[in-house]
Amino acid sequence: MDEQSCLCCRGYADGRYVLPPLPYEPDALEPLLDARTVSTHHDRHHAAYVAGANAAAEVIRKVAGNVYDEAVVASATRKLAFNLGGHILHCLYWESVSPQPQDGPAGALADALNDAFGGYDGFLRVFRGVAMGVQGSGWVVLGRERLSRRLAVLGVERHQDILLPGFKPLLVCDVWEHAYYLRYLNNRAGYVDAFLRQANWAAALKRMEGRKHEGAC
Repeated sequence: MDEQSCLCCRGYADGRYVLPPLPYEPDALEPLLDARTVSTHHDRHHAAYVAGANAAAEVIRKVAGNVYDEAVVASATRKLAFNLGGHILHCLYWESVSPQPQDGPAGALADALNDAFGGYDGFLRVFRGVAMGVQGSGWVVLGRERLSRRLAVLGVERHQDILLPGFKPLLVCDVWEHAYYLRYLNNRAGYVDAFLRQANWAAALKRMEGRKHEGAC
């Protein structure tokens, strides 16, 4: 995956947040997800966060330009954090799964998983446990923590929590029900297992090795 194909890199253009196209056809993730789920998730849910981020950013610009009263800026910044976090996480999510199942993590990523979790099986146990422990809706994120430089898995129950300092996401799984309900109903565990079988480890390795822009992607 090169810089040009990175969804986060294409999530902002000409002064506005934009919805990048999917990196594959909507039916390409079978059997993990069906085309209807993918299309609805991308075209409606992800698009709504893009629209929300732009609306909040416009309010902030108008406060700065003395068009709106400054009393509204606190609410606008909260809305921007939530919607922008959702936009970034969705960009990462679409690139965290691959239409072609991969053998598993390799190279430096495999070594890092071994160091942090005692191996791939240990990582799977932690990832599944975090996924099932997210209360209500949210995300599961494998990333690298800045201080220790080691990998960690976090549960994210609000979009903006992904903006916590020093945590670089590498692999993102959406566990909001709209991401899987049509195929799995309330079987989140089945969806998470399927996600892990189609995880895009090649993209995660590139993020870890810094072959993308620093920051969210």
